[in-house]
Amino acid sequence: MHAVYERMVPLSCPVITVGGTNGKGSTSAILESCYRAAGYRTGAYFSPHLTRYNERVRVNAEEATDEALCEAFAAVEEARGDTSLTYFEFGTLAALWLFARTAVDVAILEVGLGGRLDAVNIVDADVAVVVSVGTDHKDWLGPDRETIGREKAGIFRAGRPAIIGFDVSESVAYEAQRMGARAVIGGRDFRYEESEFAWRFLSAAGARDLPYPALRGRYQLANASCALAAAEALPGLALTAQDVRAGLQAVRLAGRFQTLPGPGPRVVLDVAHNTEAAHALALTLNEQRVAGRTLAVVGMFRDKPITEVFETLRGSFDGWFLASLDDPRGADAALLKAALQTVGASPDGLYDDPVDAYGAALGCAGRDDRIVVFGSFKTVGAILTLMHERRGGGAGGRVV
Repeated sequence: MHAVYERMVPLSCPVITVGGTNGKGSTSAILESCYRAAGYRTGAYFSPHLTRYNERVRVNAEEATDEALCEAFAAVEEARGDTSLTYFEFGTLAALWLFARTAVDVAILEVGLGGRLDAVNIVDADVAVVVSVGTDHKDWLGPDRETIGREKAGIFRAGRPAIIGFDVSESVAYEAQRMGARAVIGGRDFRYEESEFAWRFLSAAGARDLPYPALRGRYQLANASCALAAAEALPGLALTAQDVRAGLQAVRLAGRFQTLPGPGPRVVLDVAHNTEAAHALALTLNEQRVAGRTLAVVGMFRDKPITEVFETLRGSFDGWFLASLDDPRGADAALLKAALQTVGASPDGLYDDPVDAYGAALGCAGRDDRIVVFGSFKTVGAILTLMHERRGGGAGGRVV
């Protein structure tokens, strides 16, 4: 990748790289939104996408067009020569080329997997963030949190700020010290306090009273705190208190406790697919109760901790609609059923795909009920695609 990148237009703007097991997408989106509120030109790179590739590359908070992406892909193809690139490496180089070509003021890069060997790590981040460390992707990153934390800390650089979140392993701070990075640690160097209608961010720069982020869930305060700590550590791009307030209120990111519009049962989409994310989902569901039942529509990959996720969420749902995923890594509904029964619950139905499971849940849900679609980006993406298709075809309101 370095060899190809050196033959392309390099980034010359400040770079914030954001890693972590959970929360890195939200943290990146909050940074993007705050910098946009301040009038800066932003480039933001996310992964994976939910419904279309364009979601991964945003300039000024707008998805890159097909034409812009194809031009970027052509630039990578010309520069790579005989060098072999993976899907993610190719796409990352295209995003970097596009950000350089459009002269963004700041680039925000979300790590895809791990950190040390991730494609975005070819760029030396001016500020790097590790939001959280869980035990996802053990086959790739290591058997425990300490090993995984060392991999995620690989995005840090000597002499540069390393923002370390609240839910990390000890190895992250150790690696920051070993590398000579300037560690800024959640709970020590920055923290937050909650109240009913607002929250307070506290750091060496002082205290700020702020509105809750538009992204739902109290766990988003930890993500927002990491974002603000990163912004404070980045020289040259100042954010006023008003910029931060506006950015928090304007931030949007699909699939993070996203509530679909329309009458009838409330529909929530959440990409929770590991134990830590399931715990955050359970807390948010408990905080935001509904008058009726809460029904689960779930599809997951086989390599995820399915039983642990179901155990964490067992008390949050009154019904379970299990979907097979048409993917080499996808778990079929029968496997999900076995895992659900292991934790003492039974499914309401087994379905060939998330759309069928969602339709069945919607068909039996009352007006005061809530349907929660979760388990993977692929599961949530299927319902978002359905929503877009129905709206495009002239069907407004509730997706059926």
